[in-house]
Amino acid sequence: MESSYADLVVAGRPQRLEYAWVGAPGAAAPVIAFLHEGLGSLAMWKAFPATLCAAAGARGLVFSRSGYGNSTPRPTTEKWPVDFMHVQAERVLPALFAKVGLDRPAWLYGHSDGGSIALLYAAAFPERVAGVVAVAAHVFVEDVSVASIEAARAAYVATDLRQRLARYHANPDSAFHGWNDIWLDPAFRAWNIEDCLARIRCPVLAVQGEDDEYGTMAQMDAIGRRVPQARLLRLPACGHSPHRDQPERVIAAVVDFLRAPALR
Repeated sequence: MESSYADLVVAGRPQRLEYAWVGAPGAAAPVIAFLHEGLGSLAMWKAFPATLCAAAGARGLVFSRSGYGNSTPRPTTEKWPVDFMHVQAERVLPALFAKVGLDRPAWLYGHSDGGSIALLYAAAFPERVAGVVAVAAHVFVEDVSVASIEAARAAYVATDLRQRLARYHANPDSAFHGWNDIWLDPAFRAWNIEDCLARIRCPVLAVQGEDDEYGTMAQMDAIGRRVPQARLLRLPACGHSPHRDQPERVIAAVVDFLRAPALR
């Protein structure tokens, strides 16, 4: 993907975000904005956004959040606040969409932290969202999530995880410690967005792998309780990244969802 850059000022703070358009050209095509996971980036999606957009006849907006990929890195002294996902949903996304000229309701495909951000955006701006695909999204903090994130911290020190992340992030320490430090902060254990979900009015497809090492089916079940129009897709033999573990199944489900959202 050939990247461009959007210069934003959010809450008085400048940041430059890398982004790329993929898929169908033209104003008539539906737009899918891809929101990456807690250690993801534009590059880490690889070919998935383009493949999904080709199958759906859609245009895709793929970008790296601040602190990730080739976007503005996180200052080494900065620690993300507990409400960092709310900030992304309610301040950064509107600014980015305005900057790139996305002035109509879009579909949001969010993975993990990106799925949580997508749900928060849909709750805050119901008129601006065509629908949400929330994949392995978090709506509260579970013990299994914390345990896996603690294991990731140990792996970052003792294995080649840092080198592998450097393939996708200009500053892997920025990406890793921004995500890891806040998720392991004791104050973050109380983070919970279940009450926000009731404000979502758009169609929602929630996807969860049964072998997800970062969350249980309780996450998707909570979405189903709070968003009655949501369609729930459980994937056996699938971990935290369904778009990598079972891409064909995910693409088929998303294309069906986009083409008949009113039935879901």
